[in-house]
Amino acid sequence: MTLRVLCALLLLLPLPFIGAEEGSRPNILLIFTDDQGMHDVGCYGSEIPTPNIDRIAEEGAKFTQFYSASSICTPSRFGLLTGRNPIRSQHQLLSALMFMAEEHKATGIQRGETTIASVLRDRGGYDTSLIGKWHLGHGNDALLPLAHGFDHFIGHTGGCIDFFTMTYGIIPDWYHGSEHVSENGYATELITEEAVDYLRKSKDTDAPFFLYLAYNAPHFGKGYSPSEGKPVNLMQPQAAELKRVAEIPDKIRREFAAMTLSLDDGVGVILDELDVLGLSEDTLVIFLTDHGGDPTYGGANEPFRGQKATLFEGGIRVPCLMRWPEHIEAGRVIKTPAISLDLFPTFAHLAGIDLAEEPAESESPLNTELLDGLDLTSLLTGKAEPSENREFIWMTGKHAELSREPWLALRQGPYKYLRSPVEGEFLFHIGEDPHEKKDRKVEEPEVFSKLKARAQARVEEMQP
Repeated sequence: MTLRVLCALLLLLPLPFIGAEEGSRPNILLIFTDDQGMHDVGCYGSEIPTPNIDRIAEEGAKFTQFYSASSICTPSRFGLLTGRNPIRSQHQLLSALMFMAEEHKATGIQRGETTIASVLRDRGGYDTSLIGKWHLGHGNDALLPLAHGFDHFIGHTGGCIDFFTMTYGIIPDWYHGSEHVSENGYATELITEEAVDYLRKSKDTDAPFFLYLAYNAPHFGKGYSPSEGKPVNLMQPQAAELKRVAEIPDKIRREFAAMTLSLDDGVGVILDELDVLGLSEDTLVIFLTDHGGDPTYGGANEPFRGQKATLFEGGIRVPCLMRWPEHIEAGRVIKTPAISLDLFPTFAHLAGIDLAEEPAESESPLNTELLDGLDLTSLLTGKAEPSENREFIWMTGKHAELSREPWLALRQGPYKYLRSPVEGEFLFHIGEDPHEKKDRKVEEPEVFSKLKARAQARVEEMQP
């Protein structure tokens, strides 16, 4: 057994549970937004007002060094739900699955790539629901959420949809379960309404719930151009929200901000509904974004360098807020580095599930040696501080449709190695230089060589 595997297993051993008796396990509400960067949330310094999202920080904790599993939609979601680095994925899900590409119709998350939804449902008795964006496969039932641990699914499978017709251009992509349905309205509001309906039904059941609320906002919409005969990318705000951000001078940023306001309004509705139903005290609420913003479509990541699809901090360092009354101290700021891969073991621990135990044949199979996250329970409750010297690795894949080439990055303690297909290789000291302004590879060649070799070795080790 290697030292890495031994350490991973030790880290996955359950900590003393916070109220392990039956009935004390929290509901889990994971709010996951799309293309929203570090400068797109009010409590992180944005000019866009997000008072409802900010409320989660005021009543809980705000992370300042939280990372996404990737800077691209599909691998980010794979890492979030499986707890595995996307490099481990059987289909090498290192780029965005393209909805209309023939070669992607059989590509996606595979059987055996067990999701946290499966573990919570099959081993913890949770009711599991996905409302919103999937983007881990389309085209056949084996790639849909119902085949990967979710009891309920309402939403879309592609990377984006028309916010008013719920189609990808003119192609249907709105599901109830495994069936296409026709919907009209506004996607952000429909997702919110479906979430409220789910919460009201959950109030009357004995099982705790896991609600993965994956908003597609403020990502651009996928409209259709009759003159060109093909789908087109469009910002799709509503008029009322545009009026609320009329002071923002740049047109695209203003449209992005208006879509963000609709999202924030939805979060407010959800938080209020938890209060009305008496569920707030028993529910862990997480607000998280999938990766950095895309300035082409109005997103912002300042003061961090880079953007969506890059592995500079602006592409992978994301807003993350968590609230759990009486367990997470209100107003906390957590500076310890963490990553979305950590949510899998954290949720399992809070549900009283021992991941080291071999499951029965009928339950979700899980190879704990392939899990790359750490249990954050002690960090959230203030009982312990994990080491600052963690290692994180990211890789994005070649993507012909979007003219993207592979990236590679590894952070080890305060240092970060990065390889860009355009700008070359870098060494940064993130502790002293979080905005990545100074390349230290010439100044510290031994550290540079060590991290570069380590990054390459880790990729070889993790790829199936």
